[in-house]
Amino acid sequence: MTDTRLLRTTARIALPALPLLAVAYAAPVLSTYGPLRNRVMPRLAGRGREDHVALTFDDGPDPLSTPLFLRLLDERRVHATFFLLGSQAVRAPGLVREIAAAGHEIAVHGWLHRPLLLRGPRATHDDLARARDTVGDLTGRTPHLFRPPYGVMSTAAHLAARRLDLTPVLWTAWGEDWRARATPESVHRTVTADLRGGGTVLLHDSDCTSAPASWRATLGAVPRILDTCAARGLSVGPLREHAVDPL
Repeated sequence: MTDTRLLRTTARIALPALPLLAVAYAAPVLSTYGPLRNRVMPRLAGRGREDHVALTFDDGPDPLSTPLFLRLLDERRVHATFFLLGSQAVRAPGLVREIAAAGHEIAVHGWLHRPLLLRGPRATHDDLARARDTVGDLTGRTPHLFRPPYGVMSTAAHLAARRLDLTPVLWTAWGEDWRARATPESVHRTVTADLRGGGTVLLHDSDCTSAPASWRATLGAVPRILDTCAARGLSVGPLREHAVDPL
């Protein structure tokens, strides 16, 4: 068989399979749909024990805003899980150590805040590995929890997470606090509309990928969210205290 015929034969066989491969690669994106995830993927959604709510923050650390969240949480005697971006962590290594020293749980949000669905297997693995290793070096403890940017998983992300001993965790309630029009009232209202015992709350302690100064609305909403949890008889803490089976 000539090279030309070989190429034509290979293309005739492979091209029809490409759409199926693309669907298989992107299939985990279905987990982005909250109601489906919460119902059929409770572990990925961050479902835990029914008397507890996991409080989580994404996109930090930020030298301007994160210290204010740490002060507030210290005043309320609450610990949380911080999903850090590696690119942010290297800019504020002392702040990363401060978060850990305050007793908060450190997790990773990738190196750069870019959709993993648009990356190949090698780039996905390298992004997660770089973030994990950098944060681990800064804190002296390798993180084991991972949240993908935008909450969008891919097959490559699942495989890379497994190889790197990272457990993906999304959320059951969020505050839409990245929006320019967000207010403490809107963030509290949006979170509590979906707040249930055993749930995981997603907020942001940084505006590096959000509307400028949007973190101020989040900071104002956190005490209200904590008060609502207390009124409902729910304790609040990091994911490490949340799961029925440790993550």
